[in-house]
Amino acid sequence: MVMFQVKDIMTEDVFTLRETDSLSAARDLMNLARIRHIPIVNENGAFVGLVTHRDILAATVSKLADIDSATREEIEASIPVREIMQREVTTTSENTSLKEAANILLRGKFGCLPVLRRSKLVGIITEADFLRLTIQLLEATDMEEEGI
Repeated sequence: MVMFQVKDIMTEDVFTLRETDSLSAARDLMNLARIRHIPIVNENGAFVGLVTHRDILAATVSKLADIDSATREEIEASIPVREIMQREVTTTSENTSLKEAANILLRGKFGCLPVLRRSKLVGIITEADFLRLTIQLLEATDMEEEGI
């Protein structure tokens, strides 16, 4: 039986930011790249934290709700992501089985798992990666049933 691993479906070209990048840079990157998770790395590429769409919403909605948009943008540009990033993040390795990674995501109610090799970020695996895999498996099953 074939044992699929995280490296088989993870995204390797990951958008990242540094701790000193701004909250507005994180928001812009999420909007432009249409992503919901940004791993934060240091100058050596070591993983140091994670910023999620939810983190950005929490930081802006609670503290900046009654401020006009120009002032809000100015404030967001001055807040480094290290102020809002999660430092205690569950991660995985590229050799973890997909079953184990899926269980970690499900049990922890996580949207992603950063993939590390010796503390360096080498990829990310998300719920969307598992949905794409599910669709591929269902399509393969459909083709099998149709005798294609």
